[in-house]
Amino acid sequence: MKIGLTGGIGSGKTIISKIFSVLGIPIFDADTEAKRLMATDTTLMQAIQTEFGQAAYCENGSLDRSYMAAQVFGDESKLKKLNALVHPVVIQAGEEWAARQDAPYTIKEAALLFESGSYKHNNYNILVTAPMELRINRVIQRDGTTREQVKARMEQQWSDETKIQLADFELVNDGIQALIPQVLKLHHFFLSNQT
Repeated sequence: MKIGLTGGIGSGKTIISKIFSVLGIPIFDADTEAKRLMATDTTLMQAIQTEFGQAAYCENGSLDRSYMAAQVFGDESKLKKLNALVHPVVIQAGEEWAARQDAPYTIKEAALLFESGSYKHNNYNILVTAPMELRINRVIQRDGTTREQVKARMEQQWSDETKIQLADFELVNDGIQALIPQVLKLHHFFLSNQT
C-alpha cells in the first residue's frame, strides 16, 4: 500500500516522516530524490539545459541552484516548465522504489504531492497542517530566512484549504496536539486496511 504525505512549507512533514520511519515504514523523500535526479539523470539534465541554458549546471556538472532559483522564483511559467520536466521523473522513481520495498506500506513525502498529480498513485494521502504564523516562524528559524522570503515560497504552493479537499487524512502539527498518537492511529489504520 502506498501513502502520500504532504504539507505546506514549515508544516512538519519531515518530523512526521521520522515518526513513521521509527515504526519501520520506508520513506521516499521526493524533494531529496528530485535534487539527486537533477544531478544524475542525464536525460533530465539535458532537458533542463535545453529549457534553461547551459548555465543551469556548473562546470563540475552539479545543478547551479542559485541560477535556477533566480530563473523560476517569481516566474510562474518557468517554474511550471521545470516542474513539468522534473515531476514525471521523480514520480517514476517513486513508483519503482515502492515496488522494491518489503513493508506493509510505504510513505512518499513530497511538498508538491497534490500539485504534481502524484497523489493519484497512492492508496491514501495525508496532509500535515499547522497555523500559518507557526509555519513562518519554523522556516525562519530553520533556514535563517526572512518573513517575506517564507511568504513568497508559501505563495508557490497550494493552500491547505485546497489540499484538504484531496487529502484522506489530516495530521495537525500545531504544537498543542500530540503528534505521536495521531501518527500511531494512522499507522494502525494502514496496517489493518491492507489492500
